[in-house]
Amino acid sequence: MTRFITMAAASLLLASPAFAEGDAANGEKEFRKCKACHTIASADEVFVKGGPTGPNLYGVIGRTAGSTDFRYGTSIVEAGEAGLVFDVDNIQAYMTDPKAFLAEFLDDKGARTKMSFKMRSDQADVAAYLATFSEVSAGDEAKGEAGATEGDGS
Repeated sequence: MTRFITMAAASLLLASPAFAEGDAANGEKEFRKCKACHTIASADEVFVKGGPTGPNLYGVIGRTAGSTDFRYGTSIVEAGEAGLVFDVDNIQAYMTDPKAFLAEFLDDKGARTKMSFKMRSDQADVAAYLATFSEVSAGDEAKGEAGATEGDGS
């Protein structure tokens, strides 16, 4: 487990919205697949009006998994408690196969997720798009403030 925390911390220090490698414009188009369940809204503005099935993804990059007021499954909450903070790299792996990602992260083959959708392509683009809604700056990441507990991707 310490290995995962160390890897997450190292990834977080290297990941910044400015360094997301995908195409955010294409990610915006691809996010249409996600908005059936997810919205993107700050406290002041709704950027993407989506469904209520999944959590709000505003600021998901740089936040602890499973930590907003959304009703998450047990495994994603456990992953957050174990140090999972989503960044542009690990959120791609999560959206590719959420159950497999959590099973590996938690080292628990019985890990489950409420997110049944598996994104088969353009994960980097969607991650880049989500990064544009992150309040985490490179300076905050360096200070370790990116682990603020506000939410994750499902």
